[in-house]
Amino acid sequence: MTPRPLAPTALREDAVASLTGWTAPTGPEEELRSEFLAHLRAYDDAMWRSCAAGHLTATTAVLSHDGAMVLLTHHPKARMWLPMGGHCEPGDASLARAALREATEESGIAGLRLLPGPLALDRHRVWCHPPHSWHLDVEYGAVAPPGAEFVRSEESLELRWVPVDDIPEPTDEATRRLARRARAVLLS
Repeated sequence: MTPRPLAPTALREDAVASLTGWTAPTGPEEELRSEFLAHLRAYDDAMWRSCAAGHLTATTAVLSHDGAMVLLTHHPKARMWLPMGGHCEPGDASLARAALREATEESGIAGLRLLPGPLALDRHRVWCHPPHSWHLDVEYGAVAPPGAEFVRSEESLELRWVPVDDIPEPTDEATRRLARRARAVLLS
């Protein structure tokens, strides 16, 4: 059996601090916040994809500079329009940095500015460990510089700027919620 890496102390401590200091705006997200913290206590590898029971991930809604549009990826496995996001990596010092790294890698946009966060939490079923596993998703928002042009990566079937209030199907409510919350923070 291959040993699984333990989460670096700084990343794990940041995840605990981020979740402990976050005020959930809804009852269901408060339940998720408690579940995520319990998961971090229960699994040494809770930050890594290797954790078959589920693992923390970082997602980012990338907004246009004026907050009118959100950049979505047509995800090849989920076959849905989703925000940028993914797994933490050993070089990530924080969940926020993981979110920004993922957004930059998947959008190809340099100079993204991360908004204060987290903005939301989501738990969804994924295929990392057949028959399934869970992403314990900590969600952020970022703003692209004016005139930013995306570059599609191999992690996406398509990238598209869409109006925050008119996100195409197929998608999910978590994507809509994150885009609206990111826009509200940007415009506040």
